[in-house]
Amino acid sequence: MSQRVNSNKSAPAVPPQTKSAPAAPSQLSQRSKPPADLPQGRSIEAHLPRQQSFAERLAGGLKARERLTDEELRQILRGLNLKVTVPRLLILQSLQSGRIHVTAQEIFEKVQKVDSSVGFATVYRFLRKLSETGHVTEVRMGGLPARYELTPQRHHDHMTCTHCGRICEFENLKIEKLQAAVADTLGFVLTHHVLELYGICPDCQRREARLAVRART
Repeated sequence: MSQRVNSNKSAPAVPPQTKSAPAAPSQLSQRSKPPADLPQGRSIEAHLPRQQSFAERLAGGLKARERLTDEELRQILRGLNLKVTVPRLLILQSLQSGRIHVTAQEIFEKVQKVDSSVGFATVYRFLRKLSETGHVTEVRMGGLPARYELTPQRHHDHMTCTHCGRICEFENLKIEKLQAAVADTLGFVLTHHVLELYGICPDCQRREARLAVRART
């Protein structure tokens, strides 16, 4: 974990044309280290967890995702009877760095910064494999490219803004019970479901309201 750097020297009252000091390094999760299998000098860049949007806070939000350890990433591969390779570890690592929902192209670009030999087809095929086996959840946004996230232990659904593309996660016990009741009424054994809601987020609503006011003046 990064440590905050303290300085005992006091800055002069009016420093002549001095550059601003760099911000103290942020404290990252102990689990954000790249897999040990990566060659020296190679790692997926770590990011701070994204801040929750207004809509997520309104819906109660979700607790911060628990990052998988290096060994847990390897266990995913072994469980699929796949060889533990650098490209696959990089793809898994990129799925839990930065924003939660990422496209195949975004994952490809991250991996390319570390290993330029990994092709887009490799990334896409592996994502499809992870999606088919339930290790990754695919989030669809109408006609836009699919986004992917590592499947969390607790199920949640998604609300997508049709204007800016923001994806908000939410949990609703009433919806879960209602879906189970519908399946029971029809004689089904409910195994899983995908619920995707679409609308306009609070930020876009405020932006549209400001534009409407300016248009009238």
